[in-house]
Order: sequence, then C-alpha cells, then structure tokens
Amino acid sequence: MTSIFAILLAIAVALLLHHVAFALARRAAARTSTQLDDIVIRRLFRPARWLLMAIALSFVQPGLDLGASGTRAWAQAAGLLVPGLIGWTLVALLGVLFDWVLLRADVSVENNLRARRRRTRASILHRIIVFVVLAITFCLMLMSIPSVRSIGVTLIASAGLAALAVGAAAQPALKNLIAGIQMAFSEPIRLDDVVIVEGEWGRIEDIRLTYVVVRLWDERRLVVPVSQFLEKSFQNWTRETSQLLGSVFWYLDPAADIPRLRAKLEELVKANPRWDGRFCNLQVTDTKPEAIEVRGLMTAKDASTAFDLRCDIREGLLAYIRQEMPEALVRTRGLLDFTPRPEAASPPPSARS
Repeated sequence: MTSIFAILLAIAVALLLHHVAFALARRAAARTSTQLDDIVIRRLFRPARWLLMAIALSFVQPGLDLGASGTRAWAQAAGLLVPGLIGWTLVALLGVLFDWVLLRADVSVENNLRARRRRTRASILHRIIVFVVLAITFCLMLMSIPSVRSIGVTLIASAGLAALAVGAAAQPALKNLIAGIQMAFSEPIRLDDVVIVEGEWGRIEDIRLTYVVVRLWDERRLVVPVSQFLEKSFQNWTRETSQLLGSVFWYLDPAADIPRLRAKLEELVKANPRWDGRFCNLQVTDTKPEAIEVRGLMTAKDASTAFDLRCDIREGLLAYIRQEMPEALVRTRGLLDFTPRPEAASPPPSARS
C-alpha cells in the first residue's frame, strides 16, 4: 500500500506542477504580442504532462518496495516509456519550429514567392526529420526488450542480405523518399505553385515525403510521385514570378480593319481591372485560305487573373465585332459567272422543227 500511495502522490504532484506551470505560462503569453509562446504552450502541453509524471516516478522509484520481479518490470516499462516520451517531446519541439516558420512565411500577400519557398522547404524537412526521430525512437524502444536485442545481434551476420532484400522490395518508396530530400533543396516546385502536369492544370496543394497532391482547376486532386517532378518535364507557371502573359485568338475575315480592332483591344484591356499595366498588343499571326488569325496579348499578375482577363477580352471584342464591325466576321466568297455555256445556246434548226 505504501508503494501505491507513493506512486499516486508522485503523479498528483506532477499533474499539479504541470497545471500551475502552464497556467502561469498562458498568463505570461497573453501579455506578449508574439505568437511564438502560444505555439510552444500548445505543442508542449500534452508531452510535458507525461514527461513530468515520468520524472516524478523516477524520483520515488528508489524508495519503493517492488521486489526483484517488480524492479525488472519497472525497468522494462521505463525502457519503453522513456525513449517514447523523449521522441514525443522532440517531435513537439520540431512542430514548434515548423509552426513558427509557417507563421513568418505569409502566403496571403501578393508577392509570396519567398514565403512559398520557405514553407515548401520547411514542410519537406519537417516530415523527413520527424520520420527519422520516430524511427530512432522505435528502435530504442525495441532495443530495451532483451529478446529483441538478442535477435538483433543474431541477425547482424545476415544484415547484408537483408539490406539487399529490403532495398529491392522498397525501391520505389526509397526512390521517392530520396527525391523528396532532393526537392527540399533544388525546389522544382513549391506550395501553391501553378503547374501543368500529366496534361492537367492545377496548384501544388501538399508535398509529402513520397508524393505530391495537385489541386486541379475543377477541384479534383491529382496525386503524383515526387520522383516524377525530377525525372519528367512539366510546366511551372510560378517558378520565378506569378506574372503571366496571356493570349487570345480570333479568326476573322481578311478584309477586317486591324488598326481599328487594335485600338478597341487596347481600350478594353486598359479598362479591365485585371490587367496589370505591363503589356498589351494585337497582331495578325497567321493567314489561312478562308480567314486570318489575329492574336491579342495581355499581361496579368497571376495565372487565375490572366485566365479571367482573357475571357473578358475575348467576349468584349467579339461583342464589338458583332455590333460595330460585322464585316470582320468570316465570309465565304464565290465567283458567279453569267457567261452562257455552249450547251446552253439555242438548239439547232432541225431540233426546232
């Protein structure tokens, strides 16, 4: 009974200390303008509770009357719990660092290239480091079990063959994992990048260790292996800047008044709030037997705005052509020859008789 009472008392003291410490920490954090202290409190609240209980139990353990079997069981439990708690605390601290990077990298601003670069690199590295910490923690927990430790020593002789077998079986996963590490530093894509991959237009929504989630324009999700972005070509519309040059094509009659259309296009583009003011132009880019190809160019701050601007200008110029310049619409021309044909001349006299 004395041992049970001492254990319960140690747990109660640890919980009380945890409650008081975090209550004081929340009160102090409420007086500051920074959000870092709030992140630390939120991330460390749960692991700190269990860590304090483990520390309290370690203090009372020497005074407990557990016997030989109880001492072995205590040591076994400690061998499993201590690495787990340490690993949990390290993961929480990594989460604090990751949340702080996300907080400082604001992607809601217009020019968010640097913020997206930081978020992408932090996201990939955070997942890799957490994976390594969890793997080491799991190994330390297993090594605390004597039977598992003895099996591990026995398997050292065949470690080479085992490594080859595991490597062959996990080749795709390892390939994508290594590609994810390369992507963290080479940065062919970043979060919220506009890309065209597998013939689909979308934005990078999430970057995992082995795959990337692309949010397509129609709300579908395209899951692509990380290695594909390093081995195959794809389009990245926001690699250096989000600004884009958009084009619109019309097929008009060869007799269309191009200078008049060019002036109207400039009027429509300059009046549209989606235009960023950099460039607009209209040119005849091709001729065909039945029509000419007229291309309008205009710039916008990003791909979504450029798409809407192109639609606005396409509709506006078509409405102008329909109402003010119907002669610019494609017409089919033909030559009517009214010259009498020989077989259509007057019949011979014998036929008239």
